[in-house]
Amino acid sequence: MKVLVTYITRTGNTKKVAEAIYDGIDGQKEMKPLDEVNSLDGYNLTFIGFPINQFYPPETAQKFLSNQTSGKDIALFMTHGVPEGTGLILDWISTAKEMSSGANIIGTFNCQGKIARKVLDILQDSDDPEMRAFANMCALAKEQPDRIRLQKACKFAKSIISLKKECIAP
Repeated sequence: MKVLVTYITRTGNTKKVAEAIYDGIDGQKEMKPLDEVNSLDGYNLTFIGFPINQFYPPETAQKFLSNQTSGKDIALFMTHGVPEGTGLILDWISTAKEMSSGANIIGTFNCQGKIARKVLDILQDSDDPEMRAFANMCALAKEQPDRIRLQKACKFAKSIISLKKECIAP
């Protein structure tokens, strides 16, 4: 089985998670930034990672999910500034799944990551009380993704590989 781990990163959070996922995979594997991937042909499974910016994956990830994943086995992973368990995350996962509607999505993983200082400053200086509250919630993520979250990403990869192997076993 040949596995690809591909990602977009802005602050380094998603790259750290991609590396942890990559470390959880045994066998034939590759890791590449998303902008270096032209096709998923030749891969039996692809882990696709991206940050959530302004409540959506970056446009490059949106286009890739919509145009390159149909008929492919994929697992999605995302980083974001909000604490895990926040209701917004379910919306983001749902949106990413809709963008990948023609794919066989084997699983999803999400992980809190630190927000760029510039973005946090803009949110904190906003006149909108909801944006300031969002900034306060996200400010707690300054040490993320931490070792525990990266271990969870590694375990996620192992579980997805196991599921994939079960599906192709005779």
